[in-house]
Amino acid sequence: MSAGPPKKSGVKRFRGGRKWRALRSNRAAMISLGFLLLLVFVGIFGSLLMTHDPNAQELSARLQGPSGEHWFGTDGYGRDTFSRLIDATQVAVLAIVQAMALAMVAGIPLGLLAGLVGGAVDAVLSRIAEALLALPPLILALAVVGVLGPGLTNAMIAVGMLLAPRLFRIARSEAQAVSGESYIEACRSVGCSNFRLLWRHVLPNSSSALMIQLTFGAGIVIIVEASLSFLGLGVESPQASWGSMLQDAFQNVSASANFMIVPTAAIVLTVLALSTFGDGMRDAFEGRGANG
Repeated sequence: MSAGPPKKSGVKRFRGGRKWRALRSNRAAMISLGFLLLLVFVGIFGSLLMTHDPNAQELSARLQGPSGEHWFGTDGYGRDTFSRLIDATQVAVLAIVQAMALAMVAGIPLGLLAGLVGGAVDAVLSRIAEALLALPPLILALAVVGVLGPGLTNAMIAVGMLLAPRLFRIARSEAQAVSGESYIEACRSVGCSNFRLLWRHVLPNSSSALMIQLTFGAGIVIIVEASLSFLGLGVESPQASWGSMLQDAFQNVSASANFMIVPTAAIVLTVLALSTFGDGMRDAFEGRGANG
C-alpha cells in the first residue's frame, strides 16, 4: 500500500517533464526564449551597458553613422542611438510588466469565477468583456490616454484594458471545462469554498493556456506601446522608447532611411520572438510537438 502515492507523484512529474522536454526540443522556441531573456537582462541591468547618457544632446554630432564612439550612430539631436536603444528596451520590459499585470489582475480572476460559478455572474461579466472586445483596440487606447493624459503608465492602463477581456475569455473557458469534473463536485460536497476551488484546482489546470495567451498578449503590448509613443501619447520626451525612436527617425528620413532600422528591428524581433515562443509552448503543452 505504501507504493501507491510515490507511483502517482512519479506520473505527474513525467507528464510535466514531457511537456518541457518537448518545448526544449523546439529549437526556434528556445532561440526565441534566449532572445527574450536577453531583453529581460537588458531591462534590469541596461544602465550598466550604456556608453552615453541616452538623453544628452550634441547637435554638432547629429545624424552620424556608426562609429567607434557611437556604435549605432546618433539621432536628429545628436543623442547616442545605442544608449537610447538600451533605454528604450528597459521601457519595453517595464511596459510589458505593467500592462500584463493589470490584464492578469482584471481578467484572470473574474474569468475563473465566471466559468466556475456560472449563472448571472457569468452573464454580466461576459457581456462586459464582449463589449470591450468589440471596440477597436487602438481607438480604445487613444480614448483612455486622451482621458488620463500621455505617459507610459497611462498608456499601459489602456493596453491592460485591451488585454483583460482576452484573458477573461481564456480563463472562463478553462474554468468551465474544469468545473464539470468529478473531483470539483467532490470538493464542493465536503464544503470547499469557491476561492479554494479556484486557487487549488481550477487555476493550476488553466495555467498552460493562460501562459500561452500571456506571450501573445506581450506582443500586443509592444505594438500598441510603440504606436502610442510614435504618436506622442506614450512615453514623454526625452524618454526613449522604440516607438519614439522610430518617430524621430521618420522625421529625418530625408537625410537617411537607415536610422529607422534599429527601432524597427527591435520591435519586429521582439514580437516575432514572443509569437514563436508562444507557438512553441502551445505545441508542447497541447501535444502537437514533434511526436504529435
